[in-house]
Amino acid sequence: MSVDYGVENDEDLVRRAQGGDTRAFDELVRRYRDKVYRLSFKILRHEEDAAEALQDAFLSAYRGIKSFKVESTFSTWLYRIATNASLMKYRKRREGHVSLEQSQNTDENAEMLQIPDWSTQPLKELLDSETREVMDEGIQRLPEELRTVFILRDIEDLSNAEVAQILDLTVAAVKSRLHRARIALRDRLTRYFADKMTRKDRGRV
Repeated sequence: MSVDYGVENDEDLVRRAQGGDTRAFDELVRRYRDKVYRLSFKILRHEEDAAEALQDAFLSAYRGIKSFKVESTFSTWLYRIATNASLMKYRKRREGHVSLEQSQNTDENAEMLQIPDWSTQPLKELLDSETREVMDEGIQRLPEELRTVFILRDIEDLSNAEVAQILDLTVAAVKSRLHRARIALRDRLTRYFADKMTRKDRGRV
């Protein structure tokens, strides 16, 4: 009996792939390649590097599929591989570079400040193309450990538990890093909006 791979769930496809069914793995690739590329591009911000990270991730997944245990979802396992592949490329590209905005506080268990979330800014302003550029630049300037958590949690919309599993962190560490990333981005957007209002006020004079 022929198999309709398109309607198989991930778990069944993984089992087939572990048994040597390459068409099952091809379906997993088709199902996740766009998502993996998007994640890699958001980490690397470079099309060619993201494409290479995509290839590296699926090659690693293919080689390691037999060792995959259904203790987590296939997507979480794949995102972990893709994140590691992307970070390896990013580190090679940034070797020797030290971010000027490296956080001074590295204590993952530091008490969180009670501050408003940057995302409470008016949606119409956050959707402004200039603001998106400021936001993208701010994300890229974050230290790697904060940037990766922010991308996975707030952009890819994964849960704290999924991000913790992907990055091999505790949930508390994920929350702490996410909080620090949001502080940095909130401050950057606050400065941007303040400068924007100042320019508008000057224009009225």
